Amino acid sequence: METQSRGRLRGGGGGGGVPSERTVSCLLLTLIIGVCCIHALEMSTGKVPFLEAVNGSTVLLPCTYASCIGITNLYFKWEFNDNGTMQKMADSVIPTDHVEPNKVNIYRERVEYVGSSKENNISILLWNVTFEDAGVYICFGKNPKEKGKNHSAIFTLYVVEELREVDNTLTIMIASCVGGFIAFLMAFMLLKNFTLFVLAKIEENNKECLVTSSGIDNTENGLSGSKSTPKKA
Repeated sequence: METQSRGRLRGGGGGGGVPSERTVSCLLLTLIIGVCCIHALEMSTGKVPFLEAVNGSTVLLPCTYASCIGITNLYFKWEFNDNGTMQKMADSVIPTDHVEPNKVNIYRERVEYVGSSKENNISILLWNVTFEDAGVYICFGKNPKEKGKNHSAIFTLYVVEELREVDNTLTIMIASCVGGFIAFLMAFMLLKNFTLFVLAKIEENNKECLVTSSGIDNTENGLSGSKSTPKKA
């Protein structure tokens, strides 16, 4: 009976105990692969996906891509949303990581490809922008490794006659108030320290005066209380 009980306990401990290192490693690997599959290819037009440009200037339409599983024949293209009609501007295929595309097809005037596969960059330049160029641009990418999934990023271009001057009045007022408060605080601390220093000196002088006057009083009391001894004839 005792042997059977021990056998059951051992069997139960093996089935419901702490999972082995191999099991944990497999779970972690599955989780990592799952995360990579979710974000396998990512297209980005930068932290600030818009630009205000002056009419007649040249602007950069930025776009980069990243993939944790690598790329094979990555197809990319730039499109312009012209009032709901998508106009293709450029496209090409990148064979693999860090390999430049054989040819970049340009479908619109004043467009130049300036990307670099070594930097995962597929940006383009737009020369001599006009007011008609204002709108939404889409950077599109498709990696066959992801079984047909499409990814894109949006960049918005605003074209103006001249750049607006930024009104810094409020910023200057806030900076002035903060600077004034700091100066007042420093002056207050200096005045406080000076006052404490003066009070300490006065208290020290008062103590010295008390000690001196106490010594003088003791001396006078000693002299007045002494009696002269008469000399014998």
